[in-house]
Formats: sequence, structure tokens, C-alpha cells
Amino acid sequence: MSHTTSSPKVNVPLADFLDKIVLSAGKVFAWAYVVLMAVIIVQVVLRYGFNHGLVVLEELQWHLYAVGVMFGISYAQVTNSHIRVDLFHARLSRRAQHLWEIFGILFLMFPFIYVVFDSSLPFVYDSWRINESSASPTGLPYRWLIKSVIPLSFGLLFLAGLSRLMRDVVGLIKGE
Repeated sequence: MSHTTSSPKVNVPLADFLDKIVLSAGKVFAWAYVVLMAVIIVQVVLRYGFNHGLVVLEELQWHLYAVGVMFGISYAQVTNSHIRVDLFHARLSRRAQHLWEIFGILFLMFPFIYVVFDSSLPFVYDSWRINESSASPTGLPYRWLIKSVIPLSFGLLFLAGLSRLMRDVVGLIKGE
């Protein structure tokens, strides 16, 4: 699978710094997939080898997958490895591509990030307040921890979007 880049990487020091933050976090949270694979293997062996699966491992699979996906979105944004539908984008002039990207970030991406981030705060707060845990007696404690991933990952996605916005604005101004 290939991906297209909307613009060459424009040198913007603040955007480079934000990218480093996002990339570093992405590399850390990518390890969730390694742990996820190990948990899946253990769960399969327990379930089919010993006829005894564990609820805690089942829930841990969901949580690890959620962590990988939620933090992986910002990583994909910075590396431009997300899925795009570029039916018209590739045919646009470089200036029009920058304008289209700026429009998408300001009027689609940032409002979406704001709505999810803002809506998640009371959700996470209530979970922290009551020290929420799994509904299953043998499930995972600290459900508030996984719920906290929502605003944290969307905060990171905001940084990734801000970096992209800065690069497109500078690219537009410089005519790159």
C-alpha cells in the first residue's frame, strides 16, 4: 500500500519539534501491539489448550488494541501514512493542495478533535471520580486509565494537526 504526500516536508522548526513529540509517543505506544500479540497467544493457549480463558486477558486485549489505535492515529498523521482518498488532490496545483489541506485541518480535523476531546473530559472525570473498574469481578481494575487514553490521544492528534497546518501555511507562503 502506498500513500501520497500532499506536500514536500517544509522546514519549520516548531513543527519539527511537535513531530518529534508525536513520533516519540508513537514509538512508545507501538509496543502495545507487541504486548497485545503476546496476550492473544497466551489467551488462545489457555482457552484451547487448557479450556480455561481469562476475562482479564480478554479485556487487556481490548485495552491494548485501543491504545495502539488511538495513539497510532497521530503517528499516521505526522508520517502521512494514513489512508487518503486523493481523487482530486493529486490534480490540484501545489498552492491549491496547500489551501485544501489548510481548509481540512481548520474546518474538519480541529473541530472533530475539539468535540471528542471536550466530550471525553467529563466521561474520564466521572470514571476517575468513582475509581471505575470492570463490570466483571475477574476483569481489569482502573477502567479510568483506558478512558484517559481518549483525551490524551486526541491532544497528541491536535499537535500532529498543528504541525501539519504550520507546514502547509509556510509552504503556501513560500510557494513550495
